[in-house]
Amino acid sequence: MKPERSITRPLILALTTVMVLFWLLAIGMSVRVMQHEFDEIFDSAQQETTERLLALILDDMDQRTTTDPHGIAMLSTAASREYLTYQVRDANGKVVLRSNDAPAEPFQAPLVAGFHDTDTARIYTEKTTDGALFIQVADRFKNRHEAVRESAVTLLIPLIALIPASIFAIWFIVGRALKPLDTLRQDIATKDGGNLAAVEGGSLPKELKPIARSVNLLLGRLRQALEAEREFTANGAHELRTPIAGALAQTQRLADELPPGPARVRAHQVEISLINLGRLAEKLLQLSRAEAGIGGSAIATDLRPVLDMIVADFERDSRSSGRLLYSAEPDATLVRNADMDAFGIVIRNLVENALIHGDPEMPVSVTLQPNGIIRVVNGGPVVQEADMATLKKRFRRGKTNAAGSGLGLAIADRIVSQMGGTLELLSPAAGEVSGFEVRMTLPA
Repeated sequence: MKPERSITRPLILALTTVMVLFWLLAIGMSVRVMQHEFDEIFDSAQQETTERLLALILDDMDQRTTTDPHGIAMLSTAASREYLTYQVRDANGKVVLRSNDAPAEPFQAPLVAGFHDTDTARIYTEKTTDGALFIQVADRFKNRHEAVRESAVTLLIPLIALIPASIFAIWFIVGRALKPLDTLRQDIATKDGGNLAAVEGGSLPKELKPIARSVNLLLGRLRQALEAEREFTANGAHELRTPIAGALAQTQRLADELPPGPARVRAHQVEISLINLGRLAEKLLQLSRAEAGIGGSAIATDLRPVLDMIVADFERDSRSSGRLLYSAEPDATLVRNADMDAFGIVIRNLVENALIHGDPEMPVSVTLQPNGIIRVVNGGPVVQEADMATLKKRFRRGKTNAAGSGLGLAIADRIVSQMGGTLELLSPAAGEVSGFEVRMTLPA
């Protein structure tokens, strides 16, 4: 399953990336500055060392004799590594004295006072006042590069700790900054047909207040539209009940008075149509009440007597007598925070659906389980999964020739959701190879 996109993750990634890039840019600029400053420091130290070394070597050469083997060719030192190497050369370029690490061959630098760069070193040349001797001190580029490199690594080390620390800091700051947005999102997510209360926007930041205001305007318009729809449905269904009942009575009387023949058949057809119209008006009234949010209740009520009474009504009805099988534990209770009338509407719709659309040759079972789950099972062919997905929608019916309005399951599902419960549709029924089952679960 593809994860949902988040605002926090791209923000953390972008801000951390920008911060790291700026840090690396700062390190690069610092390295350039350090390299320039190091070159100036090294050049100054190299020049000063050359001048002092020239005076010392001249004094040493004046005190030594030509028979001293170390005075002419090489000056022994105790250092294991020399950062600066030097050669003393005469006017012809011949090396007359050198340090331990200095090569025997002359440096590739002219006998001209000043700095000169070779491929591997920076050489400073100084001469005596009479121009008879020249001293050349070489500073390897490797030493200078090593100093710059170590300084750059020293600047990079804090970045290792800075990246996770910045990720946590940005996550914390962004999380706090987006908390009002998350609160607004959760508040909007709770809005549906049963909860159209205005979104609380007084404590929101000024950037989010226009969103809350727009949502409240939309909720207000939706609330007015739903109220108008419910009022029209309720008033229309209520006003239709009386004329439908009157027309039905007159039609039944007319059918009884007519002699056998086509006219009586047509009268009975009109009677059936009026009966269906009356049922539709009743369903519309129930739908209007369901849309008004009658399911929930703040007081816990034992719904078991309601279930027993409705089942008993169906058992007394001649049209369903003998088809209903009711089973429940004698001491089972169904105490829930639900409206008794709304619960009765749900049970009546579920049982009616099972009786009308189930196999008329097979019984309908209503079971109250000890855990409070109510199962209504009827026989019949297996309902395809594609059809199951539409059965809870208003005015949607499965593949059946039985009479109905397609509102029973929609009304039941709406009311059960207001009670905080669930309405599951199963086909085939649990433990069977065919049939249809509706399983209602209400939270304790």
